[in-house]
Amino acid sequence: MNSITKKSNDNELIDIEPIYVDIRNKIIEARSKVLKHIDSTMVEVYWYVGKITDELLDASSGASYGKQIVDSLANKLTSEFGSGFSAVSIRRMRRFYEYFPIWSAVPTELSWSHFQEVIRISREEERTFYLNEAIKSNWGYRELGRQINTKLFDRLLISPDKEEILELSKNGLIPKQPEDLLKTPYIFEFTGLKENKKYLETDLEKALLSHLTEFLLELGTGFGYFGSQQRIKVGEEYYYPDLVFYNRLARCFVIIDLKIGKLTHQDIRTNADVC
Repeated sequence: MNSITKKSNDNELIDIEPIYVDIRNKIIEARSKVLKHIDSTMVEVYWYVGKITDELLDASSGASYGKQIVDSLANKLTSEFGSGFSAVSIRRMRRFYEYFPIWSAVPTELSWSHFQEVIRISREEERTFYLNEAIKSNWGYRELGRQINTKLFDRLLISPDKEEILELSKNGLIPKQPEDLLKTPYIFEFTGLKENKKYLETDLEKALLSHLTEFLLELGTGFGYFGSQQRIKVGEEYYYPDLVFYNRLARCFVIIDLKIGKLTHQDIRTNADVC
């Protein structure tokens, strides 16, 4: 829009586009805050439903009677408020309350969709890790679900500093050393490559680059793509590594040379020379 208007005191024309953009941004920001407030309020409602249901089931005399309570409550709520209060949903709300019995301790930055992903996890320390990481990294619920499904927490636990990783998980993952930025193993299911198929190294490279966003997310925090087959001179020799990334946290380049098959001593020596 390029609307213009006249000044009231002369005939000069003023471009009101900056004013329009400013007002438009304010409206969008206000609507976003309203939606977040609504979502946070509904999370509190779901928590309350879980609390009441938990108290009712604790007071019930048996599993069959408890099921009858949930089903009856679900039928009445669904008839008035829709499918969001089905029996299955109410049981999720109860589990939500069981995992988060104190409302003031519930992180209000996250949506109900986030919590539905997290309450699938039985281990408290694992739930805490994913909650903190979702907030710190601003994950949407789909990305949170992907990280849970690919077992990010378990892969971090097999790193040498298990106690340090657990401690960091309480406040979000904060890498302190360059090696903390790397995961073991990496899972590239998003490429669509099938197992037990014969692929060339170029096939894997093309598959990773065609899913670059997912690849960067899998690499971890702070990675940016620099290029592929970049010429690097070491001494009197030139090398052409498959993939080159830069990590802004470690402030260094990360060179990836793809290998299909068993890693040899020659591969290690060559890569060590390049790095």
